[in-house]
Amino acid sequence: MTRVASNRGSSEPVEHESSPDSDDEAGSTNVSASIHVDPSKALPTSSKARAKRRIAALEDELEMMRQGRTGKQRKTTFYVAQGRAMRRLVILYNNLEDLIAENDRRYEFHSSLESTVEQNRLQRGYIELARVLPWVHVKLGELDHEDSVDMLKKKGADAARGDDTSSLKELVAAWVNQEFRPSPLIKPNDKYSRGFTSDVCGKLLCPAEWDWDNSSVKAGIRDRTSEYIVSENSWPLLVYENYRFNKDDLEEGFLKSKLLVLAFKAIFTSPSSAREADGDGDGADILENDRRARRRSEQAKVKTCVASIINMKKVTPRAIAYVICHVRFALSSVSSWRTVDGDFDYEVFWNNIVDFFEDVPGPVTRRKVDKLLEWWTRKIFGTSHRDDLTAEVVSRMSVNAMAEQRKKLEDAIFDSD
Repeated sequence: MTRVASNRGSSEPVEHESSPDSDDEAGSTNVSASIHVDPSKALPTSSKARAKRRIAALEDELEMMRQGRTGKQRKTTFYVAQGRAMRRLVILYNNLEDLIAENDRRYEFHSSLESTVEQNRLQRGYIELARVLPWVHVKLGELDHEDSVDMLKKKGADAARGDDTSSLKELVAAWVNQEFRPSPLIKPNDKYSRGFTSDVCGKLLCPAEWDWDNSSVKAGIRDRTSEYIVSENSWPLLVYENYRFNKDDLEEGFLKSKLLVLAFKAIFTSPSSAREADGDGDGADILENDRRARRRSEQAKVKTCVASIINMKKVTPRAIAYVICHVRFALSSVSSWRTVDGDFDYEVFWNNIVDFFEDVPGPVTRRKVDKLLEWWTRKIFGTSHRDDLTAEVVSRMSVNAMAEQRKKLEDAIFDSD
């Protein structure tokens, strides 16, 4: 008979039988008794079971050694997954090499050089790259050429852009049909019936300062007259809340359209989260659920959203610009991704959106921009404040307060004895 000491809170010691010869006979009676003794102690297990687990672990290690390339494959997969964020969050058109070269130029010449508007854009892009993917600044020079190409082109950045173009082609058609009920409906796989030949697509693509419902405006745009040139120098109506434009306050409802919110959700948090755009988003919950799913299934492949992969918790200006360009392209009649569509230059358009956020004239516009970004973050990720739950804050909450009270009570009784 073995006697086991009780916890402070127990009134009686707990006894149980144990076999002196082998732990192979560790049965349910022993386990049951031990559970109530001290939860910090190990429960009895079978030596045969432990041996089998060790053998299985050694076999797994041997298999990894045989494969040889496993480590490199995992590293390449990581770089490709991270590279898919570059077009979405940093640069839609510029080459990564241009950003790196500009940063190197500034570092070598320090403050003695003058910079153009384009060079300033490149440097802001490099700073954003280092913020979004901080490992790039240190590791990019160490990558194999093959890994670098995969990350930036074949499987990474450019592949992600292609995937988003393909998925939004169908999704945008579905959202437009649901919102506007056009007749005929927009076909999900047909781009030729979109653009300015479609009344509903034409209205959304129309420069906000013009009235699409005016027959002369509509005819001028469709005939591509010099009086109605559709270019990147006009904000299309699709970017405005409720698709309404106030000529006396150009920022009213700017970048708050339902179509943009749905597209952002579809790309960054999942198409299933893009079912509605009203109210606060649930992106924070999606990220937390992804994290827990990966933790529970270390060996299994768990499909996670883009925001989860890159640890994105707030909406950024360049992500908004990326989404807007894709929505405009999805509404157009152009069948394949290109930089220029008629008189419309997507690269300049992307720069215009980014400059709106990053190249502000002063503190008043900076506050307005910050407020707009807060609106976007709430729409996508909701009102979660888990990151603000510091140890100090948690210590004052009732769960910890009660645990502290119980501990003090036990200490007081123990001291009195």
